[in-house]
Amino acid sequence: MNRYPLVILVACGALGCGGKASGPRDPAPPPEPRATRVPIEEPAEEEGVSFVNARGKMDTAAVAAGLAPHTEALTDCFMSNYGTRRWLGGQVVIHWDIQHDGMVTGVRMAESDLGNWTIERCLLDVARSVTFAKPAGGDADFSVPLEFTAKGRSITWDEDTALRAVGGQVAGLDACGKGKVRGPQGEVAITLYVGPGGKVQSVGFATANPTDEAWTDCAEKAVQAWRLPDPRGSIAKLTAYFPRR
Repeated sequence: MNRYPLVILVACGALGCGGKASGPRDPAPPPEPRATRVPIEEPAEEEGVSFVNARGKMDTAAVAAGLAPHTEALTDCFMSNYGTRRWLGGQVVIHWDIQHDGMVTGVRMAESDLGNWTIERCLLDVARSVTFAKPAGGDADFSVPLEFTAKGRSITWDEDTALRAVGGQVAGLDACGKGKVRGPQGEVAITLYVGPGGKVQSVGFATANPTDEAWTDCAEKAVQAWRLPDPRGSIAKLTAYFPRR
């Protein structure tokens, strides 16, 4: 499966993410998307042998053109839900699957260490509304990273510390996949922030496989009820995994 990662910088600093300025200022224009194509090496052609690429290709300019009308909406997902959580920030990677006729057949949060499902779900909703030109040569897929810069500080717990902190609580997420709700088909990365008293302040999710959002909504509520060690005057950021590694 070929992937064509692009980079779009969401200039939250220019838009005032994380708090108001000390004085009035003119509103900044929405940031321009900046796309960079990662070189894809084609297999060398040997004498008498023809290589046929079964996957299509999306031109970088076509992806950028499709995203351009939605850049402000993507930024607003963060701005409208940031609140007073100055420590909130990170990168998300949105993945699109697109048919040869240009129809988008799948959108998912392939990666994220942002740690806020409300913002991530908003980004996915915007991503589903994007239309693209037809790929060349058949069905295609590509990913777009979006960076959101935190204005406050948090400490990061490493994987071992996170495992000890979460303990067996992650097993409780099994209950979210009961009944008509289908559980995730692969590993889910759960990024969360812990504040005073060990209370979860915010939580977000990412998975390389399509996941029922009803499961994610349930998991968000379950994780918010977790109790973890008190970071003692700091906000701690950590990542757990479901199923537990």
